[in-house]
Amino acid sequence: MSPAGGAWASDDAGGYVFDEGARPVKGAVSTLDAARLEPGTGYRDTLGRNGKHYYRVDLDAEQNAYVSVVAVPRGTGSVAYGDGVTVSMQDGTNTRCGYQDIRFGPAEFARPLTAYAHRTITPGSSACRHAGAYYVLVERDSAAGSDPGDWGLEIRLLTEPGVRGTGPTALPESRPSATPQPPGGGPRRRAGGAGFQDAASLGQGEWRTDVRPGRTVFYRVPVDWGQQLFATAELGSSPASDAYIGNALVLSLENPARGHVDRDALSYGGAPATLALGPQRPVAYENRFSSNDGTSGMRFAGWYYLSATLNPEIAKAYGDRPLPLTLRVNVTGRAAPAPAYAGPAGPFTVTDADRDAAADGRSAPEAARGELLRLVGLAGIGTGTVLLLGLAAWWLLARRAAGAAGATPG
Repeated sequence: MSPAGGAWASDDAGGYVFDEGARPVKGAVSTLDAARLEPGTGYRDTLGRNGKHYYRVDLDAEQNAYVSVVAVPRGTGSVAYGDGVTVSMQDGTNTRCGYQDIRFGPAEFARPLTAYAHRTITPGSSACRHAGAYYVLVERDSAAGSDPGDWGLEIRLLTEPGVRGTGPTALPESRPSATPQPPGGGPRRRAGGAGFQDAASLGQGEWRTDVRPGRTVFYRVPVDWGQQLFATAELGSSPASDAYIGNALVLSLENPARGHVDRDALSYGGAPATLALGPQRPVAYENRFSSNDGTSGMRFAGWYYLSATLNPEIAKAYGDRPLPLTLRVNVTGRAAPAPAYAGPAGPFTVTDADRDAAADGRSAPEAARGELLRLVGLAGIGTGTVLLLGLAAWWLLARRAAGAAGATPG
């Protein structure tokens, strides 16, 4: 089970825990047989070596749409530099609307990989903006010497309302790029989740956990419109060895639609080692029109996800025991107004409840349970109040009736 509970136990790479509410779905080899995905619903599938799966989404002519895929190799089987997945979306004329390609790269060890395909309404363009059926294609590439086992897939479709008018399209000429001072106050303990589903919430601060070789920990950070996210990771020292391990830790950033934004890796030799993700652009609507994935990914407010994976090779030199990991998170800038959405923003916003969850460290399921208990409590208070008012009204009516009859109720 995950640290937050309520999720499936997993032997998948990185110890990834899938959304327990995800529905099973079977990808098709043809668009004509593609299963339909519903917005806001999680799905699970598997994909074989060098396999291709199609899924269908039905879209209107106004909303942007995002289909994310978390690809999780089984166990700790071997992977190669070029192994990975491509997720793309196309319309019925085979026009590619948006895609993302993610590979293991130089950190050649099995771990969850995340990418998304999207349909983005672009002003002045007629491509991919009609209503109707669109098709999502998930393609896996694996080298001949890589583990041939199936990869688990976690799939989710999210839609974003259009904006009134055209909205901004041009990127600012300059942006803040200086790394802020590390957050003060000292490190606070906060265990990470085992997947996107139970990612532990973080606000600005210095956060300490322990991570085992081969494992991935997940966190989420609320970042509002106009705000800028900075993140660094530090592996603490170990007296067990001074062996050099390249790509010892991979730190990755994904956006609220689970689209990949950035990642980096650090090497380790027993002494403290630190890496910092490159400064991300402040969250802005116009970022989506950039051809750079890192800029385009910072396209909306909401929960941004940080994940850190410790190379399983660490266990050979330093023992199969956790190493201390510190994440330092800065969120700078004042929150700006949201774009003029034509409908509810859904997950693409930051609420007071989100900020409270970040302060308390609650994952999404924990926050939902807390909100449910609050509503039940309010409903209970409301019901009790109604009953008391009803009894009071009955008593007053009884007194009036008794008074009219020349007696009092007992």
